Amino acid sequence: MRRMLLLLAAALAGCSTLQSPESLFTPSQHVGPGSSAAPGVPWVAPASAVPPAVEKQITASLPADVHPGSAITLAQAIDVALANNPDTRSTWFATRAAEAALGSRRAAYLPEIDLDASLARGRSAGSKGPVVETTYGTSLALTYLLFDFGGRAAQVEEARQSLIATAFSQNQTIQDVVLRTQQAYYGYLDAKALVAAQAATVRERQTGLDAADARHHSGVATIADVLQARTALSQAQLALESFQGSLRSAEGTLSNAMGLPATARFEAGDLPTDLPVETVSQSVDQLIAQAEAARPDLAASRAAVLNARARVREVRSQGLPTVGLSSGFGRSFVGTPGSTSLTTYSAGVGLRFPLFTGFRNTYDIRQAEAIAQATQEDTRGLADLVGLQVWNSYYALQTATQRVHTSRDLLASAQQSVDVEAGRYKAGVGSIIDLLTAEAALENARAQEVQSRADWLVAVAQLAHDTGMLGPLQQGK
Repeated sequence: MRRMLLLLAAALAGCSTLQSPESLFTPSQHVGPGSSAAPGVPWVAPASAVPPAVEKQITASLPADVHPGSAITLAQAIDVALANNPDTRSTWFATRAAEAALGSRRAAYLPEIDLDASLARGRSAGSKGPVVETTYGTSLALTYLLFDFGGRAAQVEEARQSLIATAFSQNQTIQDVVLRTQQAYYGYLDAKALVAAQAATVRERQTGLDAADARHHSGVATIADVLQARTALSQAQLALESFQGSLRSAEGTLSNAMGLPATARFEAGDLPTDLPVETVSQSVDQLIAQAEAARPDLAASRAAVLNARARVREVRSQGLPTVGLSSGFGRSFVGTPGSTSLTTYSAGVGLRFPLFTGFRNTYDIRQAEAIAQATQEDTRGLADLVGLQVWNSYYALQTATQRVHTSRDLLASAQQSVDVEAGRYKAGVGSIIDLLTAEAALENARAQEVQSRADWLVAVAQLAHDTGMLGPLQQGK
């Protein structure tokens, strides 16, 4: 007893060196890391409150066959994205967790065996003086659920449908990552093509300025022509610099889609000029039906409905009887002189019937049924949304196809107009205003033609995604 008092006094003395006695019983205004002194004062985090950086499980890198001077293909970009993107890895780990949960639920069909061991030492006063007694022993207990009116089966079905839904969600994530990578890749090619088109405009504006200078030096044009041509050149140069900045931004977006750092450096090919701009052979009704059968997110939602229905069956079984088997074996020893060991056996079958639970089971059933109905309505709403998405992407592709044809016709007409106006201006029968107007129309036509090609490629990818047919690409496809 004296030793315990000394230890308690030493502990209190140690605490008194850290805090005053009043602080031990008075609540502090700041607990733990504390807070800022005022609403407009930023909080200064102590070193103990700064979370550590998230450790990277993988080292993202470009494919080994992509080296300086070579262009990364779309298939390679998608492969890198699927391997490195955190979304695909997160959903894959979620699927593995759901798979383990199913195994845990199936364990209910197997018996449980528990091993207990004990060791106790006691001292008591006897008629002949103090008695020290040591007791130790081990025991085995087996329990097994024989019958529960489908409760176990419902739990297993819940876990199975949860795994199915999670696996379909992983497939949907893969399709989403593929689509984002395609959009970023085509966006990069689009920005690169716009830079090239604007560079051609700068060269044309420089040619126009040279022609204006030559006419001015020859005395057949005023200085106003030179100034207007120089202004047009500066405007084209500013636009080129803006496109170059957009190209750097598109490069960072593509790096992010592939799960690479924004500082990754790579090259890509050129925006395709020959596009198979043909009308989709299937009708929109056929594509909607195809989407309803192939969309992973819709399949995951349907699995969630089955999961909710299994939950209803599980909750209902909780108000029904359960029959279980239990058995045990134990052996204990008492360490007093002359004592003998004690061996126990037991086995039996038990029935548990919850007669009254305060209406808890009734409300649990109502809740489970309402959740199941809400989940079914969510699935119905998603099916309608899938149809709308396919409808929109189908006609977006139709529009993109028409824009490709129209923009090419516009580009050809604009180019012919510039050629005519440039010839007339050099011959002295045209004005600089007509030439600059034609060149501005050509600049706009080039940008629209480039954008129409990129939009068509994105529209094709979007339709494939919305119909549930978008996936990893094979090399060269």
